[in-house]
Amino acid sequence: MLVHPQFDPIALELGPLAIHWYGLTYLAAFGLFVWLATIRANRPPYSTAGWTRRDVEDLLFYGVLGVIVGGRIGYVLFYKPGYYADNPLEALAVWKGGMAFHGGMLGVFVAMALFARARGRRFFEVTDLIAPCVPTGLAMGRLGNFINGELWGRAADPSLPWAMIYPQSGSSLPRHPSPLYQFALEGLLLFALLWWYGRKPRATGKVSGAFLVGYGVLRFIAEYFREPDAFLGLLAWNLSMGQWLCLPMVAAGVAIWVWADRRTQA
Repeated sequence: MLVHPQFDPIALELGPLAIHWYGLTYLAAFGLFVWLATIRANRPPYSTAGWTRRDVEDLLFYGVLGVIVGGRIGYVLFYKPGYYADNPLEALAVWKGGMAFHGGMLGVFVAMALFARARGRRFFEVTDLIAPCVPTGLAMGRLGNFINGELWGRAADPSLPWAMIYPQSGSSLPRHPSPLYQFALEGLLLFALLWWYGRKPRATGKVSGAFLVGYGVLRFIAEYFREPDAFLGLLAWNLSMGQWLCLPMVAAGVAIWVWADRRTQA
């Protein structure tokens, strides 16, 4: 049985400046996005539609704003609506933590819609470009979660070779290192599948639909190994909030994929 390594959250100190590992994972995520999205922008059908690296950099700016704003609003509305209704100013205290992936995703959709409108491009053309480039950023985020010793998993069989004790959890129970599961599933595996699927021109909307289905299914599976939020626990049918939020995501992905397929056959 393993014990979480208890990494120092500070990677480097330069006088009064402290550089955290979590911040470095975000920088890595941004760098990977620009690199991968530029590769896609230089290939058909995007290269023939006039996409440039400057467009990719602008997409990153829009996307970061969408993640921050949407992620915070999503956490407030999905996870602690009662608390923030009583303490509305606390909703602005992002430095205290509290972000929701599904809210961040919705924020990115809004940001991409604004980008598409500003540049005169189709919404799904934009989202199809970025969809295969997102999972590596998710992987970096989960790596940051593991380094910080947060979002630990549910109790695991002590005989599991990689079962891990998280001192931060306040117990000596062996647990699933769920951030690493999510790193592998929603990060590496989803990236490989979407990069393979998106390597050839597809009907507009299909790659976006595949991302929604792929992430929703893989996150739903990973949630079975992740400790539910203490203030929520498990909800109806013993599903976590994350799993319930994945269901409409998968349904939307299937609908978009079918719509795109029928549109090309019409």
